[in-house]
Parts: sequence; structure tokens; C-alpha cells
Amino acid sequence: MGAGGGALRIYAGPRARARLRERGLRAEDVRVIPAAAGGPKGLILSKLDQHLFGRWLPTATQDVHLLGASIGAWRMATACLAHEGPEAVQAFARMAHEYVHQRYESQPGQRPTAEAVSRGFAAKLAEIFGAQEQRVLSHPRYRLHVFTSRGRHILGREGRLRTPLGYTAAFASNLLSRRAMSVWLDRVVFSDPRAPLPMPLADFRSHQVELGVQNLQPALLASCSIPFWLQAVSDVPGGPRGAYWDGGITDYHLHLNYAAMAGEGLVLYPHFQAQVIPGWLDKSLRHRHAATAFLDNVVLLAPDPDWVARLPRGKLPDRDDFRHYGDDVQARARAWLAAIAESERLCEDFARACERDSLDVLPLPARA
Repeated sequence: MGAGGGALRIYAGPRARARLRERGLRAEDVRVIPAAAGGPKGLILSKLDQHLFGRWLPTATQDVHLLGASIGAWRMATACLAHEGPEAVQAFARMAHEYVHQRYESQPGQRPTAEAVSRGFAAKLAEIFGAQEQRVLSHPRYRLHVFTSRGRHILGREGRLRTPLGYTAAFASNLLSRRAMSVWLDRVVFSDPRAPLPMPLADFRSHQVELGVQNLQPALLASCSIPFWLQAVSDVPGGPRGAYWDGGITDYHLHLNYAAMAGEGLVLYPHFQAQVIPGWLDKSLRHRHAATAFLDNVVLLAPDPDWVARLPRGKLPDRDDFRHYGDDVQARARAWLAAIAESERLCEDFARACERDSLDVLPLPARA
């Protein structure tokens, strides 16, 4: 399934392309679903999430690992909250509604403070997941893994001077290499205790911590805590001490070594673009946007750029919309809801693709 004519493009690594040509795309072949950071861009996947978790994946029986950073962590926790297909449709519809209509205390014409956003977002997580933690952690098939970024040394605690200085150092180190950035930030993954991640984390300094009732909400809040937009979450229970921020800083698009998984299963990646960028600080480093051998068994679903150009403002929802619409919250909400409604076409294209016994899809891009 290639370019032109539809809303959805399907890309795949070489191993996954061969498997799709051989037997098409089947729900029982999926072992891992990653969910990227990216803020409002994730809204474009709401209808697809409803279809995948509400209708398609329930036709199979195998365990599936759900990996999420930032809004991706919220999406994957939402999938675990719903134990039946119809519940998943409702849960993802609610998540989209809550995200679209988010509003935080602020002075007219001014951006809300990080304290106000953190307070409001924590309250929203408590409203959705409060007293539901055990349900999330006991899904019969899904195993949740929440990615966070923990500050080290000067970033070990948040501060008016420490934080900007620390992130300046992290940015400079990242220019040398991703591994160099681990001097200042490391990856902490809060994982379902029933099953470890099925792939190694040797590409970056990492910790894996047991996800439980006491740290589910703090881990989700930390994973969504964009530096300077939200406050860091200090000392998430069970994890190493430190200041925790958005999981997208270290793992923007979760470009992990999926190819090292045992067995023949596939990674199904609903994404909002064709490139899988390793870290948030790599966005401007285009040489790091190319697919690597890590993604050989990945099937990636992404909106067609021509379809995106017909959405409101000719783009996916993103954080620039907060600036563009300013205090006109209703105008922003209308634009985002219109984009979500149009994304039903992604589901239609995906459903048609899954009806085929053989699929010829696009290779993952070698360059951005």
C-alpha cells in the first residue's frame, strides 16, 4: 500500500515487508505497539486507536506490549483501561475529548505557568485513572511500559537556573552523540511486572522499574511533563531519585532495537509521520531521522502528506495551535475536532489493507 489516493500510507522495514507480502497484516502477528511523544499530533491517531484496540486486536489472543512516551503513554494506558472492545472505543473518544478541551488557569494573553499546567493535568489523570490503576495493570493481554526521562547531576533537581543550564548542556552533548546526552539524562521505563520489555535497551543509559498502583499516575504525569511547560515530577515511587520529565526527551519516537526481539512477531506502529526520530533533541538533526536496522520488523502507519494538507491550517494539530489561537479556545477545539473527524479515513484505509492476503508496502524512509 503506497503513496497517493488515500489518507493512510503503510511503511515497513525489510523483514516486515517480506512478511506482509507473504501473508498480509494480521492481528495475531502483532507483539509490540509503540506510541510516540508529539503532543497534539497524537490526536490524529484517536480514530485509528479506536479501531485497532476496539475492533481489530480483539480478534487475536496473544499478549501485546504497549510502549508509550508523553501523549503516547496516555494513549497506551487508555488501551489498558479498556478490557473489552467497545470500552476501548469509548475510552479513546473520551481521551480525545479531554485533550481537545484542556484549559489551564492563566492571565489573558499569557501562557499558563508550568505550575498551573502540572496541577491541572495531574487532576485530569486522577479523574481518569484514579482508583482504576489495578484495572490498567491487570489487562488480560496488554503489558504497559511508560517511558520517562530522568535528570542527572545538575538536572537531578528542577530549578530556575539549574533546568535551563542543564538542558543547554544536554543539547550540546546530544550534538556529539545520543550516548553523550546520557551524562545529563537517562531513560527510566516503568514496566508491567508480569513481563519485561521484549527488546534490549542497550542503546542508551536505562533503568527498568516495576509499574504498580502507587506509581502509575506519577509515571504518566512525568512522561507527559514537557520541560518549561510543566514542572518536573520528583522521585517517582520505585524509581531512582531525581527529577523526571517527558519521556520524549530521550525517546521522542521510541526508535528502539525492535529487531532484537525473539520470534517472528511484528511491531505495529501507528504514527503521525514516516520518520522515527530517536530523541526530542534530534528533531533538527536530520541525519538521525533515517530508518535503521532496529526497525527491520516494524510496520508503520502514517497519514499521507497530501491528506494532511487538507486538514485545518494544512497540518496536523500541534502545540503551535496554542499560540495561533491564543485565548480563543473554542476555535482551537473546532480545528482539532475537525481533524479528528477526518481521521476516520485512516481507519477505512487500514481496514481495507487488512482484508488483503498480501500487501506490498513502502520501505521506511532512508532520509527525512
